[in-house]
Amino acid sequence: MKVVLFCGGKGLRMQEASTSIPKPMVNIGGRPVLWHVMKYFAHHGHTEFILCLGHKQEVIKEYFLNYNEALSNDFVLSGGGSRVRLLNEDIADWRITFVDTGYSANVGERLRRVRKYIGDDERFLANYGDVLTDAPLPKLLFHATTRDATAAFLMVRPSYTFHTVETDDHGLVTEVKDITRSDIWINGGYFVMHRRIFDDMEPGEELVTDVFSKLRAKKELTAYRYEGFWAPMDTLKEQQELEAMVEAGGGPWRVWEQNGGSSGG
Repeated sequence: MKVVLFCGGKGLRMQEASTSIPKPMVNIGGRPVLWHVMKYFAHHGHTEFILCLGHKQEVIKEYFLNYNEALSNDFVLSGGGSRVRLLNEDIADWRITFVDTGYSANVGERLRRVRKYIGDDERFLANYGDVLTDAPLPKLLFHATTRDATAAFLMVRPSYTFHTVETDDHGLVTEVKDITRSDIWINGGYFVMHRRIFDDMEPGEELVTDVFSKLRAKKELTAYRYEGFWAPMDTLKEQQELEAMVEAGGGPWRVWEQNGGSSGG
């Protein structure tokens, strides 16, 4: 199943790191967060990617054009340096289509502009290029297909902390609640889509606010609730937190390093 990755935005909330490189290329554990996202899908058997490029797209292209498996993996060197035997590989079986979808296009428009690269596939996956999870992808796929949804997405709790406040009509606070203890769920950015979604898309429409609103009205939009690990990388603080997880011995999203991969839902 093809995977469409939205990695053309400007990353305005992460300007310190994204002025010279696009946000999906900010490193976690020595690899771009985009690589981690792609590795997650590859672990689940989906190795054909369509990258929706825009801001600083040349950085993403150069990274993969110059990708050296020996620099990223363990290997055996012999013959005075003339022979290299890789002990494992990352992207040898990946097929990546790089598409310039415009500098300022929104996510919906970027998706519309790569329609022809999806071909005749009935369903495809999509995701933002900077959101990590250990969610069981096969269960999300099963959820979407058994309901014949035009679009399905991962529904998660916010990873950040703040407090919700309730007051009476006079402004007197009646309740203060940590959001993690509230029944608040958000779009986690991992999508399963049927090709008929393009029938509901008009040029310039945003995916979530415009297209999903149409699907919701037709009862063709569904969500898979997941309470496990999910984390965006929108700020330097979040990047540092993810980096600390890697330094501590892994990171929950690195399902390719776990026996049997991800489980649970």
